[in-house]
Amino acid sequence: MATAKAQRRWRAKNRYVKTQLNVMAPKLVHNDLADIADGISLRGKGEAVGFASFITKGLIQFSEHNEEARRLLEIFAESYERDRELYS
Repeated sequence: MATAKAQRRWRAKNRYVKTQLNVMAPKLVHNDLADIADGISLRGKGEAVGFASFITKGLIQFSEHNEEARRLLEIFAESYERDRELYS
């Protein structure tokens, strides 16, 4: 965990463009984020969260114009709903 001084510096530097997101997540999610980061050469789990958000938003936008993307989005949403307790 970062020191209070390091956190203050980070917040001062990024106050207009970023906010800190502290969430409790199962180890499965942390491991998945680490795997995503390693597999795509990202800079860590924080960047993997941003990448997951980017991909999800892209899939949602693409599904508005593409039937296959819409079908995949529905499958992923249903699967997540079914297995929600593993990920939250």
